[in-house]
Amino acid sequence: MSCLFCRIVAGEIPASKVYEDDQLIAFNDINPQAPTHVLVIPKRHIVSLAEATPDDAELLGKLTASARTIADLCHLKDGFRVVMNSGVKAGQSVFHLHMHVLGGRAMAWPPG
Repeated sequence: MSCLFCRIVAGEIPASKVYEDDQLIAFNDINPQAPTHVLVIPKRHIVSLAEATPDDAELLGKLTASARTIADLCHLKDGFRVVMNSGVKAGQSVFHLHMHVLGGRAMAWPPG
């Protein structure tokens, strides 16, 4: 298995978990871009949002809804940002669908 996030799901690589259920794992990013930077991934491998299908709609909804859970667990009461990069030009560097939940500081706009 060569996918870094699949290896985290399998327990082969340790991660600082913030949340886990039967379909998702959330863990602290090892290269944080904000005081709180959590990655949320589906346990099932999907390459990117561009590769998701209509059959993935329920899982994508759960992934998106988990942002509030992560924000609550991380005490992000003043707000948080949710980011999903899809493809190299968008900044995706691990090709397993994942969502960034960032907070703990003011965010600038536009991003990137």
